[in-house]
Amino acid sequence: MAIPKRFYLLLVKRAGKTVPKRWDGRALPHLRRPAQPRGPAAEMALQPNAAGRGQSGPAWLRQRPRPPLQRGPPAQAPCRHWLPQGGGGRPRRGEARSVAGRTRPRRPGLAWPGLACSALPCAGRPGAEPEAAPMSCMRRLPARLVGGAGSSALWLVIERSFSLHRTHSLKDMENIFQLVRNVIPPLTGKRHKGQDGRIGIVGGCQEYTGAPYFAAITALKVGADLSHVFCTKDAATVIKSYSPELIVHPVLDSPNAVHEVEKWLPRLHSVVIGPGLGRDEVLLENAKGIIEKSKVKGIPIIIDADGLWLISQQPSLIQGYQRAILTPNYMEFSRLYEAMLRDPVDSSDHHGCVLRLSQAMGNLTVVQKGERDLISDGEKVLVCSHEGSSRRCGGQGDLLSGSLGVLAHWAFLAGAEKTNGQNPFLVAAFGACSLTRQANHQAFQKFGRSMTASDMVSEVGTAFNKLFET
Repeated sequence: MAIPKRFYLLLVKRAGKTVPKRWDGRALPHLRRPAQPRGPAAEMALQPNAAGRGQSGPAWLRQRPRPPLQRGPPAQAPCRHWLPQGGGGRPRRGEARSVAGRTRPRRPGLAWPGLACSALPCAGRPGAEPEAAPMSCMRRLPARLVGGAGSSALWLVIERSFSLHRTHSLKDMENIFQLVRNVIPPLTGKRHKGQDGRIGIVGGCQEYTGAPYFAAITALKVGADLSHVFCTKDAATVIKSYSPELIVHPVLDSPNAVHEVEKWLPRLHSVVIGPGLGRDEVLLENAKGIIEKSKVKGIPIIIDADGLWLISQQPSLIQGYQRAILTPNYMEFSRLYEAMLRDPVDSSDHHGCVLRLSQAMGNLTVVQKGERDLISDGEKVLVCSHEGSSRRCGGQGDLLSGSLGVLAHWAFLAGAEKTNGQNPFLVAAFGACSLTRQANHQAFQKFGRSMTASDMVSEVGTAFNKLFET
């Protein structure tokens, strides 16, 4: 006698076996349902558990012992959450149905096989209103329906944690993704070289040659046509050797560096200042002059790394220029926050801190990098929690600043109608954060702990296609 297919699938799943493409109950005698015992042997179908209560159902459905049932907690004690083994608190299709606000299994012997406690405390209690645990979806199941013969007053609480706020955030995230897609220029044969972006990177010295390279090459990988690097004479040859695609200008430590860079500014669509800049007084002074000249011409400016150290020393240099985007990590953010607000960062209110810093800087865009990237223009805060990885190798921030240089130009050029009235630099920052995280995730899947920024650069193209073009 072959067992029904739905029973077979359940047993195979519980036994940890792979379901064959062609199912045939007769071909698997070890999973066939044995003949039901009759007469005195029928008593074997009801076995007492540790609590002295019987477990109904044939023995072939009870391959794993059920955990001992726990009575409902006292009125003031936190309850405990119970989930089916294998994760997920929602009943599988065909196993349960809702009747008058309660959940009943269709077949008591099959519903909720093998319960395991998740050992998570809960603010809710049996009998409490839903408001007692606003972050959870509570499902109650009479204990007698999962193998015990106790009264209906015994309940097991099944919870699947979720957040209404998180659901709305996911919806908003998808809406912002669509805005990012809107600002990306289409690839057509009618466009000429340089029209999709000419990006300038200001940085690179004898000690730091990798950072400007990562920013510049990422700008090209995202879709810019030309990428310029303005660095010191010592760093120029090294950076040129990394890639023939980059245009390298060895002028940053020259006496007339600001004038040399200013000649190129009319040809650039955005400027990234800081990757590999260092803290030499001459270089910082030249970077300060380049920022001033870029502001006069209204060019979007992305400031990262040692450029942020310069801003923390002289906030008025960029304060009020709303075409600027700052990309601080945790330490850089702390320096900026204390310099502007004269108070330490409130670790319990990250959203409020990034909002206040943006307002203090004159409502320019601030991207606080971290476990979740917080983006604010002083009016709202966007949260980018796209999946990345736990690897924190050097150079990831340079990929972000390079991609942001391109997306900031595209969003600024697209205008408010393409961004649905949203601040174009908020949209650009969200897109760059998501892209960097996706490239990080893909590279980590391939290389794990050995992943480096160079591995991420190789993933930028496929990550961009996956997020914005499919």
